[in-house]
Amino acid sequence: MDANPRDIVFTRYDGRRGIGWLRESYRMFSAHRLGWISMLAGYYVALIVVDVVPWIGVFIAPMIKPVLSVGFLAAAWTQERGGKPSLRMLLRGFGANLAALLPLGFIFVVGISIAIAATALIDGGRLLEMLYGAAPAGDADPTGAARSVQQTLASTNVQLAMLFGALCALPTILALWWAPALVVFQDAPLLAALGASLRASIANWRAALRYALGVFTLGAVVPTLVTTGIALVVPPPLNATIAALIVLPYLAFFVATLHIADYVSYRDVFHAGETLAPIGGSDPTGTQR
Repeated sequence: MDANPRDIVFTRYDGRRGIGWLRESYRMFSAHRLGWISMLAGYYVALIVVDVVPWIGVFIAPMIKPVLSVGFLAAAWTQERGGKPSLRMLLRGFGANLAALLPLGFIFVVGISIAIAATALIDGGRLLEMLYGAAPAGDADPTGAARSVQQTLASTNVQLAMLFGALCALPTILALWWAPALVVFQDAPLLAALGASLRASIANWRAALRYALGVFTLGAVVPTLVTTGIALVVPPPLNATIAALIVLPYLAFFVATLHIADYVSYRDVFHAGETLAPIGGSDPTGTQR
């Protein structure tokens, strides 16, 4: 068992590789759309069910996200070897190393919370007040509330604070990017998985940057352009309905592709050139097939 992040070998790539991860992930998704969409639907249904549990749901939901994400890793591993993704694979993470997987969700919440709190150093707490502060009594009117949010986001200090917060959150995001896969496929301890993921993503910063730009373009720019274009040519309220019918399925396909990309990028970085192992009696998640 690898106990030191430096003992976990990885490969460095140039920037073009980042777009390649997205292409390969979409190719895998296109081959079995129904299976991947069923897993995505099950993933969000499970999170919603857990989240509505009184008192503790809001704390448990982030903890099980890494565990559920293992299901997508197992499904991609299976498809790569000739199998098919299916909804039943979503629970594979509960048969894996839970002692290392569960804390990953806690680390994410803590890391992102610290990053959001750090924005107060730049804007004096305006962003935090907008996100978590109680709405003023005179702002019961939705129009007034929307105007207040718009004014806050238009502030240069708030925009700088958002950028600073994103930079503060980056180490957490990179450390958690491949950590679940390292825990499951390489039996890495928690700290070793976090450290190896962070080191590998920094070493592959060109590919990671190109990947992030691709994700932003496909996940934010394209839906915005489509929605705006429909709004310009179709009168309301029909434009909202048409936009939803087009954009929502697109986003579902996109999010499913991103889940696959976690596996595709992990395998490319940490197992470059390795021959595919055949599907045997059990997969790397430790769950019998």
